[in-house]
Amino acid sequence: MRSLAAGIVATMLIWLTAHAPAKASPTLLFEPSTGKVLYAEDVDDVWHPASLTKIMTAYLTFAAIKEGKLRLEDRIPCSLVATLQPPSKVGLKVGDTLTVDQALQAVIVKSANDVTVMLAEAVAGSESAFVERMNSEAQRLGMTRTHFVNTNGLPDPGQLTTARDLARIARAVVNDFPQYANYWAMPDMHIGKRRLGSHNALLRTFEGADGLKTGFTCDSGYNVIASATRDGRRLMAVVLGESSGNERAIRAASLLEYGFQNYDWKQLFNTTNLDNLPVDPTAKGITSVRDTVAAWGCGVHAHNKSGISAKRKTSKGKLAAKSKKKSEAGDDRTATGISAAEGPDAGAAPAAAQPKAAEATAP
Repeated sequence: MRSLAAGIVATMLIWLTAHAPAKASPTLLFEPSTGKVLYAEDVDDVWHPASLTKIMTAYLTFAAIKEGKLRLEDRIPCSLVATLQPPSKVGLKVGDTLTVDQALQAVIVKSANDVTVMLAEAVAGSESAFVERMNSEAQRLGMTRTHFVNTNGLPDPGQLTTARDLARIARAVVNDFPQYANYWAMPDMHIGKRRLGSHNALLRTFEGADGLKTGFTCDSGYNVIASATRDGRRLMAVVLGESSGNERAIRAASLLEYGFQNYDWKQLFNTTNLDNLPVDPTAKGITSVRDTVAAWGCGVHAHNKSGISAKRKTSKGKLAAKSKKKSEAGDDRTATGISAAEGPDAGAAPAAAQPKAAEATAP
């Protein structure tokens, strides 16, 4: 039944997008085992990666484990620098520790900004030294239009990438470290008695979904690298700049479904891959989609704050409803722009499971 429903949704969305003006948004569908490209749109446009940055953080941590510098059971401490990271975060105190295994889960599942710093310090001694390694590794992997300035994707004008480059790191992390596939497929994780859920709605709703990572800031919009495997074939979809968590999930699901339904004998003759796909000479520089994002503090919601406040005062019922929605976003509500501590992956619950009315407060 789930597969039938997904197929219907995907078919409808593909039909609609074929008969309506396309919204400019980098999109890429590819096969990670071969690098074969099945669909590409604006893949060389420069974009803010948001929490998709954490794929590189995890990649370098896996590499450190392979080199014997860390073990999954090692405990790593939380520093003052780590505690100062804004949400989304685990919220540890200085001196608190996590195992490397717990830290990887927190980064990949919870998208914890504080824990990326903990891992960076454990691997390289400092976040700045780790960032140097991130940029060096990006160049080695052929991520020619990517530059990192932090380990977690928190807003910074210099944190840049493209859909093509993100596909390269996603491909590398699953091909080079297949033994850690379980991390990307986890719908939730636990630290003590606390349950922390993934922002990747497809893990619960799409047949065969097995990863990979979501990201969000006001300027980047809602991003995802979604992965799924059916009948032994794995496909990945890169979707950047969607206006809500629901749109992000639907777009990624439609691409994956399209790929599985249309991967036939003709693909044997498809020689286009991530490396030989022609670079777009008209690729755009960095773009902000803040004005189109459905999150408080971004776009239209930021401009209409005063009007919203006035409406709240006119009805106790409406005020209660707004308060309920705000609570649904959990501690990460600051990440949508309410405070200066704007960060990736606002919202504690997967967007696809929430009604349209809740999209403004919880991605």
